[in-house]
Order: sequence, then structure tokens, then C-alpha cells
Amino acid sequence: MELKRTAGRRAGNIHTTFKMAVFGALVALVLLTAVFAPQLAPFDPYEQDLGSALLPPVREHLFGTDRFGRDLLSRVIMGSRSTVFSALLLVLLITVIGTAVGMLCGYYGGWLDSLLMRLSDVFLAFPGMVFAIAAAGVMKGGLFSAVAALACISWPKYARIARSQALAIRNMPYVAAARLAGSGDVQIMGKHILPNLAGPVVVTAVLDMGTMMMEIAGLSFLGLGAAPPAAEWGSMMSDGRSMLQTSPWVVLAPGLAIFLTVMIFNLAGDTVRDLLDPRQRKR
Repeated sequence: MELKRTAGRRAGNIHTTFKMAVFGALVALVLLTAVFAPQLAPFDPYEQDLGSALLPPVREHLFGTDRFGRDLLSRVIMGSRSTVFSALLLVLLITVIGTAVGMLCGYYGGWLDSLLMRLSDVFLAFPGMVFAIAAAGVMKGGLFSAVAALACISWPKYARIARSQALAIRNMPYVAAARLAGSGDVQIMGKHILPNLAGPVVVTAVLDMGTMMMEIAGLSFLGLGAAPPAAEWGSMMSDGRSMLQTSPWVVLAPGLAIFLTVMIFNLAGDTVRDLLDPRQRKR
């Protein structure tokens, strides 16, 4: 029986490692595409050719062209830079801010905990996307405004996760031993609390990449994110929505890019969760 359990655990670990390698490679491919987008684009994504407007997918233009004759494949590749990098920046911001707030609240407690947690309750009380639309509208749109608006509503989740972990860790024997050894609060948080709460935070951040891409694309679709002629997937879908019945490839090309990228990051997040979850490692 014990041999079967050991074999099952090994098979599970091999399977998880294989999935991590596959989805890690796909995530790396997405990131490399975003980094080298100008070199990978077969045409200038901003060059207009009205004589080639609304061409269907053909050998020369694999995704077709838009109403201005711009190559859609080139625009989708270039759009990966703004969409992926803005989502990465957003996730980095909310992870750092939320984790710092939650760790301070969980470690010190008292009035600081009450103040910051009530502030997070205010943001959580509003429907997220509605609040983001209002905030982006007040900031007069633009990709930076979209990232800032989504950051305002997304950090409380990380603060809650970090706070709950910090509350459980701060009274552990090894933390008490560190205090007796003369370690200060900054040293304790940096050496003992932060490494132990990093796992749930990292998993949440990877899973949030797809969500943040969707929300950034949604704001751009509504005209509150990237503005034309910028190559951004949500903005491209908004620009071509009136031609969905006559020239569907104009909308389907960036839509397919969003779908595939979000799916890759979601599956990668699931794999990271399996890898970092102690309960998964025991099986």
C-alpha cells in the first residue's frame, strides 16, 4: 500500500512538473512575443493602405486587414506588447501594495489594521468593474488611467490574503525566538513572514494575469483605455465591432489573441497552485 502511495505521489509530481514546463514555455512565448513585437510583425502595424482595406485572411495577410488596410496579424502581435505589459504592471502594483498593506495590518494589528481594512472594505463594497469605469472616466481615459483605476479596486484581495497569513505566522514559536534573539520588526517581516506568505500571493498573482488582461481590454473596448490608433486588443475589438457581420475577422483576430493568452495564464496559474500547495505535494 505504501509503495502504491509513493508511486502515486511520484507520478503526480512528474505530471505537475511536466505541466509546469509546458505552460511555462507558453508563458515565455507570450512574453517574448510582446518584447520582440516590432521585429516579429511582418508589416508596419500603423501603415494604412486603403486599397487593401477589409481584405479577408489570405496568404499575404493571414488575419486579413482592417478598415484602413492595416495588417491585422501585425497589429495583434504589436498589441501583445501593450496588453501583456500593462497587465504585468497592474499585477505587480496590486501585488506589492496589497501584500505590504496586509502584512503590516496582520503583524501590528490595532488602529492601523482597523483603518486599512475599513479602507479595503470601501473598495470591496462597490462592483469592481463599475468602480473602475468611473475611476478611469474621471482620469479621462488612456492606458495608464485604466491600469490606475483597476489597481484601486484590486489591491484589497491581496491585502486580505497577506493579512490572514501574517496573523497566523506572527505568533509562531520561530517568530518569538527571532524576537528574543534581538531581531527587529523589519527583519522578522522580511525573513520569516514574507517568505511564508509568498506562496498564496504568487499563485493569486499568476491567476490574476488573465483576469487583468480581460479587464484592461474591457476598459479599452469601452473607450476608457488605449485609444486608436494604438494597437491594443480591446481597442481593436471596439474599432471593428460595427463590422462583425460583414468582416468578422477584424474582431475575431484580437478576440482570439485575448482568449488564447488568458487561457495560457489561467492554466499556468492552476499549475503553480498545484506546485505550491502543500496538500497537493502530500498526495
